[in-house]
This record gives sequence, C-alpha cells and structure tokens, in this order.
Amino acid sequence: MKNLRILQSLSSAFSLHTPLILTTPANNLFLQLRTLRFSCNITQRSNKNGSFPFAIQRGQRLTNRLQALKHLSFSTSAMAKSKFEYVRQFETQDPCLPNTWIVIRLDGRNFHRFSTDHGFTKPNDERALQLMTRAAETVMNDFRDIIISYGQSDEFSFVLKKSTMLYSRRASKLMTHIVSQFSSSYVFHWAEHFPDKPLQYPPGFDGRVILYPSNKNLRDYLSWRQADCHINNLYNTCFWALVQQGGMTNTQAEEKIRHTLSADKNEILFSEFGINYNNEPEMYKKGTILVWKRVEETVMKTCRTAEDPVERPRKITKLRKKVVPLHTDIIGDVFWDEHSDILEDECL
Repeated sequence: MKNLRILQSLSSAFSLHTPLILTTPANNLFLQLRTLRFSCNITQRSNKNGSFPFAIQRGQRLTNRLQALKHLSFSTSAMAKSKFEYVRQFETQDPCLPNTWIVIRLDGRNFHRFSTDHGFTKPNDERALQLMTRAAETVMNDFRDIIISYGQSDEFSFVLKKSTMLYSRRASKLMTHIVSQFSSSYVFHWAEHFPDKPLQYPPGFDGRVILYPSNKNLRDYLSWRQADCHINNLYNTCFWALVQQGGMTNTQAEEKIRHTLSADKNEILFSEFGINYNNEPEMYKKGTILVWKRVEETVMKTCRTAEDPVERPRKITKLRKKVVPLHTDIIGDVFWDEHSDILEDECL
C-alpha cells in the first residue's frame, strides 16, 4: 500500500482533468504514466497486499524522464486549446518576399518641435547626430543580419541581407523590434551626449519596411537618401546663415532662397558670409554610413605563454568584427568596390 501511495503522489498532477499543453516527448510520457496509474488502481482491487514493485519502478523511471523534460513540457496558458483560440486566425501573416533586400527606415516623429524644445544647434547639432549614430550602432550590434545602415538628420535606414531569416522575415516583427530598440537606445544614451540638457519628454520614431529585389535598386535607394541629405543640408546651411548672421526673419530667409538652385545657394554662402560649403564637415554633407569591419583590438587578459608559464595580465591583440561609421560618398562606385562584401550575388 505504501508503494501505491508513492506512485499516486508522483502522478497526482497528471489527472485526466488537468488542462496542460505538452510537447510531443512529454505528452508520450504523460500518457504512459497515466496508463500505469490506472493499471495500478485496477490491480489494487485484486491484490490484497498492494505490492507491485515492477509498476512502482516503472512509474519512478517515467517520472524521472518527465522531470528531465520539464523545461519544455508544460504550458498553463489559458489561451491554448481553449474555445477562444480561434481568434488567432485574425492575425496577419506578413512575411517579406524571399530573395529581396529588406530596408527598414525610421524617422523622428515631430522632431522639428523636439529639436527646438531641447535646444539643438542650427543647422546641425553634432551631438544630436552622434546620438543617432550611437543608437543605430546598438541596433546593428543586436541584429547582426543588418549589413549596412545609413543615417542623416532624424532618420536612419537599416538594410538586412537578402538571405536573412530573422523572425521568419515577418515585416511587422522586424520593423517593431528595430524601431523599439533604436528608440530605447536613443533615450538610454541621451545623457552621454547631452549631459547638460535633461530629456524633457520621450522622443518617438515611426518606421516602414521597403523591399528591393536587385542590388541596383538598393544602391539607388541609398543614393537617393544621400542626395536628399546634401540637398537638405545645403538649404539649411544657407537658410540659417541668413537668419543667424544676416539678421533676417525665418520668413524673409525662406523667401530669398525659395527658387534658388544649388549654385545660387553656394554663391550666397560664399559672397555674403565667407562660407565655402565644400569645407563643411562631411558628416553634415554626406550623412553617416555604418558598416562591419574587422579591426584590431587590444585587451588585457590573464594568461600564460610558452615563454612564461606563470599566469599574469597581458596585452592581447585580436581581430574583432565591429560597426564602423563612415562619412563618404555612396553614390559612385568607389565605396562599393572597396566594400564588395556588402552586396550579395544576384540570383540567376
């Protein structure tokens, strides 16, 4: 009788009415243990001393195996296998097309007001741009399938390689994970770049997913964003020179340069303010490109060498894959020739 009580206590959690969802290996063990328990109950009626060592030993073995599968066995979710589970049919399955470049571009929401409220320097605030880059580096370090990123002003574009299977290529998963990681990193690193300006309220970023089937499409997209950076920066540099140094109001400055070409803006900057636009920082004119590079890194490590068997701190130099910021032209061929590993071979 004592042995029977042991077996019943081991299997008491596995009654027929327990609403548990199991993986296949654990489910098989459950069925075996449950069948064994019922067999013991039947045998007890015809066995006066209640002793069945074979059944007890088998029950203990099954229980031990079940404990080994504990980490993948049980789920007490009220949703699973209930009458409400049908609502999952309303979920949208949104996998991105295979063999396409996945680009996720995020933009600051209401950043014109945000930059004013936080006193960003016009036309470019170096600290704000560095903060954007820092947040983007965090994203790339967390999502290694991002092969290249490009950022300017309050936007950043992340390019995932064609062959990625991250989150089964689900657009909503990819976009929300990357945008949320960027946003939280932006807030997390704020104090490093603006120690004298506390964050007044949380910034927001929206995101979108774009698919490009060919390498040419991807290059044209990145060229478009860099050309946009140049156009906007030239306009803003001229506009704020007229306001800050020329004494014009915002409306007057806007009216003066409304219908001007790039050459006209360059002439205004040079003739009226002595500013040679070509000498402006490359980060302002070309934006920031983030790529992976293998760089030498020296670290301190306690170890022994063949020459010195005693463990002691030593400088060790090793190659490490690291995100590196560049401020260069990506419209021409030079960059792509130097970074030929970025673009994957076209599928035939």
